[in-house]
Amino acid sequence: MNKERTSLESLAKPAVLTQPVYEPGRPIEDVARSLGLDPATIVKLASNENPFGPSPLAVAAARRALEQGQLYPDGGCVALRERIARARGLSAHQIVPGNGSNEVIELLGHVFLGPGDEAVMGVPAFVVYKLVTLLFGATAVEVPMAGFRHDLSAMARAVTSRTKLVFVASPNNPTGAANPAEELVAFARALPDHVVLVFDEAYAEYDPRAADLRPLVGEGRKVVCLRTFSKIYGLAALRVGYGYASAEMAALLQRVRQPFNVNAIAQAAAIAALDDREFTDRCVRENFAGLARLAEGFRALGLEFVPSAANFVLVKVGEGGRWFEALQRRGLIVRPLQPYGLPEWLRVTVGTSAQNERLLEAMAALKRDAL
Repeated sequence: MNKERTSLESLAKPAVLTQPVYEPGRPIEDVARSLGLDPATIVKLASNENPFGPSPLAVAAARRALEQGQLYPDGGCVALRERIARARGLSAHQIVPGNGSNEVIELLGHVFLGPGDEAVMGVPAFVVYKLVTLLFGATAVEVPMAGFRHDLSAMARAVTSRTKLVFVASPNNPTGAANPAEELVAFARALPDHVVLVFDEAYAEYDPRAADLRPLVGEGRKVVCLRTFSKIYGLAALRVGYGYASAEMAALLQRVRQPFNVNAIAQAAAIAALDDREFTDRCVRENFAGLARLAEGFRALGLEFVPSAANFVLVKVGEGGRWFEALQRRGLIVRPLQPYGLPEWLRVTVGTSAQNERLLEAMAALKRDAL
């Protein structure tokens, strides 16, 4: 007698079956293999990575930590939290370490979101805000951007009695635009007391005018700020970031954080990276120069772009998918923005001087040849 087997999908929670899946950019090796290119000749300008690599001090610390690879990491990330606290003028009790700042977003979902709850966010913005909201059965309330940055007035109007979280990033990914600091502070102060503001500072080190919400955290307001070591510190491969908030808020997030969520090599590298001011200062200088050169090049090509306060630029090319494919065939990986509702645009990471020139030369050739 044949007995019909129970499908895995029928056992899964219904929300999982409709959960969107994040699609990362293609790695260099994959592109090289599919197009028959030499990986050494490919330039990746798609994921807002640091073109100057990781901090040298971080690399040395990571190598030393690897020699003790048989040991579990510090489950409380004590040294890392203390070092971040010194760097940011906070208490270690206010720091929540994460496997990238992405994980801290997920921790916020664990603590605050469930069916019937709402999270307000801009669109287009970092897609993980929406993914985490949906993962916990809550409703994502998306508010269109104004001038490629958050429309804070519209976001304030979107808050209801069901709102638990409001996500704001400045500079914003994928647009690169930043809201004025005074507007962000006023927005944060005006939010109802039942709302937690999640302020994503992933690119703040690149923006000298970035908003500083630490005074609001010090007042005990319901604010969680997110930072990452993936960008200016060049440690994207190690997946380490953190959130900071009031000690009360941090304690709630620590309750749902898994032990050993940040590996020992990442912890050691992150601690050392915070001491490498020479490296980060150089990255900021080179990024300013790169932004200026790309802006000059895009203007010369007659291409619209969004002035950026981050380490990437949004540029309007027309048919983003075709430009993406054409550039990829020339060994240049950029980010098409169809998934963000911007099919005419590409997001381009600021590279080294040589990489920026190669990109502009390729774009000029494509524009001249009409693809």
